[in-house]
Amino acid sequence: MKITIKQIQQFLAVAELGSFSRASKRMGTAQPALSQAIRDLEDELSVRLFDRTTRRVELTDAGREFQNSTTKVLEELEHAVEGVHMLAERRRGRLRIAAPPLLASVVLPQAIAEFQQSYPGIAVQLADVGTEQIVEAVRSGKADCGLGTFSPAEDGIERVALVRDSLMLFCDDRSIFANAATASWRDLADQPLITLTRDSGIRLLVEVGFETSEIALRPAFEVSQVTTALALVEAGLGVAVLPAYALAASRHRKVVGKPLVDPNIAREVAMIHATGRSVSPATQAFVGVVRRYAQRLIPRENS
Repeated sequence: MKITIKQIQQFLAVAELGSFSRASKRMGTAQPALSQAIRDLEDELSVRLFDRTTRRVELTDAGREFQNSTTKVLEELEHAVEGVHMLAERRRGRLRIAAPPLLASVVLPQAIAEFQQSYPGIAVQLADVGTEQIVEAVRSGKADCGLGTFSPAEDGIERVALVRDSLMLFCDDRSIFANAATASWRDLADQPLITLTRDSGIRLLVEVGFETSEIALRPAFEVSQVTTALALVEAGLGVAVLPAYALAASRHRKVVGKPLVDPNIAREVAMIHATGRSVSPATQAFVGVVRRYAQRLIPRENS
């Protein structure tokens, strides 16, 4: 089918005004060109759309049917175009975010609140899930973007770095480390250690730190959540090695964080989206907001 939007607009102008001359003035085109466009449209449809007289142009039955249908088509097209413009201007849409529980609780609430103040027409959905579920949700399109730390080996995702986060030592306020400026990995050799389970990327980095320092890793407790580890630390049951952003979750606990050195082990907190899928205007706007809040959570020396 070779019918164009412009032909439909020309046809509707003639149908409304009942005149080729008045329609050509409205459309800003020469009358012969308009007449030819309508003849081409009639040829394509294999029907006459107008009965032409010396005084007036009148719709045929087929023309009236075509007018009713094309009026609706153009209205729907206008709505679609307006909708896309609203999306592009971030006035309407949906943003689906997946993030691990700790980042979801300490970074995203304020970031989402600021984002929705700026873009009240965009509905935000948040899923607080594990890293594997985040990656799968983004790959499958169930989430527009994901927040967290991800292995370089993960394929099917593109990363936008937000902040660089170093591992820190967390201890209770009565610990021998409480007043120290820093702690080294070797200092942990005889300490009861609270770690995350081995399905956590943090745990794998902790193992790297122990291996590099040539000390044995013998966890006193292995837990799944950072908040549980912090609670055990507060109770004096040991020390924990956790990301710097865990400081935000320890503010109301009798827990302190110390830079962990020799070696300093860091990783990037990133926003991800699916490879090969266009990034929505809402996601693009959100990246800048969440980056600011993520950076506020990381001590300056860890940034």
